Amino acid sequence: MHTDRTSTTRFAVPVDAALRDAGWQPGRWDIKQAEIWADTLRDHTSPAGHRHAVFPAAVEAWAEFGGLHIRPTGPGRQVAPTAIHIDPLHGLHLARTLGDLGRALDTQVCPLGAETDTQALLAIDAQGRAYTLDHTGDWYLGPDIDHALATLISGIQPQRLTAG
Repeated sequence: MHTDRTSTTRFAVPVDAALRDAGWQPGRWDIKQAEIWADTLRDHTSPAGHRHAVFPAAVEAWAEFGGLHIRPTGPGRQVAPTAIHIDPLHGLHLARTLGDLGRALDTQVCPLGAETDTQALLAIDAQGRAYTLDHTGDWYLGPDIDHALATLISGIQPQRLTAG
């Protein structure tokens, strides 16, 4: 009997299990849905004229993980694990907020999804780094989508971004 769960070293076991329970598997790639999201974001302009940046790092993250409702189980390492929904339309009306963050970080930032319980916005920048934005501030989740998912699913305390 062959089991795929032991053949990957991309994610730690609890992260891999939560992703697979949500419907992810290695090689998952829904570029058609990612392109629909990209077009929706590109076509949206806020009442004040703010627009979304769309770039390859975001489209690739949506293609692989888009649509997943990830619900981690068990205790977190430092904080409670975070249930997340990967769907950039959670940030559709936050083009200005994301634009402001992008200017502060000297990059472009695009929505990635949301934390299900708090509705904190998940975002990704043009270099693939991931963030969460909530009422308490902006937080760095990691240098790429894999680290961001591991941080959220494993309950690792993210780093607060500081102005400057």
